[in-house]
Amino acid sequence: MTQPVDFGEFDYVIAGGGTAGCVLANRLSADPDVTVLLLEAGGKDDWIWIHIPIGYLKCINNPRTDWCYKTEAEPGLNGRSIIYARGKVLGGCSSINGMLYLRGQVRDYDEWARITGDSRWNWDSVLPIFKQSEDYWGGADAMHGDQGEWRVEKQRLHWDILDRYTEAAQQAGIPFKSDYNHGDNFGIGHFEVNQKKGVRWNASKAMLRPVLHRPNLKVVTGALIDKLIFDGKEARGVEFSLGGLPHKVRARIETLLTAGAIGSPAILQRSGIGPAALLQNRGVPLLHDLPGVGGNLQDHLQLRMIFKVHGIKTLNQRANSLWGKAMMGLEYALFRSGPLSMAPSQLGGFFHSSPEVATPDLEFHVQPLSLEKFGDPLHSFPAFTASVCNLRPSSRGVVHIRDRNPATAPVIAPNYLSTDNDRQVAARALRLTHNIVAQPAMAPYRPEEHQPGAQKQTDEDLARAAGDIGTTIFHPTCTCAMGRADDPNAVVDSELRVRGIGRLRVIDASIMPTITSGNTNAPTVMIAERGAELIRAARRTAP
Repeated sequence: MTQPVDFGEFDYVIAGGGTAGCVLANRLSADPDVTVLLLEAGGKDDWIWIHIPIGYLKCINNPRTDWCYKTEAEPGLNGRSIIYARGKVLGGCSSINGMLYLRGQVRDYDEWARITGDSRWNWDSVLPIFKQSEDYWGGADAMHGDQGEWRVEKQRLHWDILDRYTEAAQQAGIPFKSDYNHGDNFGIGHFEVNQKKGVRWNASKAMLRPVLHRPNLKVVTGALIDKLIFDGKEARGVEFSLGGLPHKVRARIETLLTAGAIGSPAILQRSGIGPAALLQNRGVPLLHDLPGVGGNLQDHLQLRMIFKVHGIKTLNQRANSLWGKAMMGLEYALFRSGPLSMAPSQLGGFFHSSPEVATPDLEFHVQPLSLEKFGDPLHSFPAFTASVCNLRPSSRGVVHIRDRNPATAPVIAPNYLSTDNDRQVAARALRLTHNIVAQPAMAPYRPEEHQPGAQKQTDEDLARAAGDIGTTIFHPTCTCAMGRADDPNAVVDSELRVRGIGRLRVIDASIMPTITSGNTNAPTVMIAERGAELIRAARRTAP
């Protein structure tokens, strides 16, 4: 067996160069007295389609930038397996995602504080952390910051069909909302995005590139993490492959797992930390029985309803015309605006699925386009898509390794629509969409339901339809959830330290105890900022 190449020793080894890893590399290397190594399995974020916003269509399900995972066949999706994109490039999912900047709701973080018993995770405590990273287009105020690296801007395009949908939602009793990041996001309005002058603003560009000159920071791409190195039950570094050869690197102070809600639990499991029965079945020597590793998977399932329209333009017409394509390219080249600058969704809304729900539990993403499934060409007929997702699903899934090989894709089973509550919410969500589309503002355009089909009316019909049209909106979380010491399923404590293991933290979206009520990239930046604070504080107080 080939002996691992010794890569040396660093104070901090960060395993994963996605959103959280880029933030940590920046913040920890700001101290010139420590050395930091950032390892990323993917390549550099130097492909043009990463930076042109519409390029997410080329980046997702592309092995150059995506792990190209798939779920298991899902009973709740009527036996379908769906793609499960995860960024495999510097910047991680911030290099291929929808760029939407959404923090979530006050109740999300107050619930985290209750679950962990630590008030440092409540809304009032995390709001300043969001603000310190933010570079907000409208300037600083009580809710926003403008001195950070994480640029937030308005989108640079306009569609009449989205204006009409906004009017229809207001006619259905939903108020207009100009800013979704005040902690109460009930309403209909336009999403703000992580872009800078019409170009994607990913975590690598924001956090990593400005500090690459630091002599105490080393970044290595193409480094596939195999497992952690231990001295007893203290983490001492990682083993990884680079250029086809095994390597090992030691961490003097701490090893930090930032491989995301799929990667981090898989690395822990390959290292012998996880459910004992699973590890025994996979032939992995058990180091520490931690049942929650890879469990509690929570994700947002979007239900994509498509409506044909008449007498109003959508992207379908422009994208299916050579002249339209040429004009879109010219507009972006000259002004960095138009359809090539668009996020997957421009218009959004946060609504209640029923009067009994205290805060919005549904999120809409409304798009001036339609297609059968991701990767297909746009339809030839004019249409729009109104996707709606349950923000707080009660279904729970798992992420499990299949074997000890780090190159083998793990088992990903989100278990969508596996509870009566989730199926009921799905039926209500589809009905709410029908109600909005039936309002007078939409009547001149004679909307016709193309997907899933207007003949589906009963709760049972609608729940099955949800299984037919549902797909992930790419928000996996909670697979290394933080919690109290007496919670047997908690993987990390409120300082993000892995329970029962020394010198090891997980710092990414996997540590969420419950999923946030919105898109998850901005909360991941906040988690990494808080993690960096905790690490620096620990170093200051260490003997």
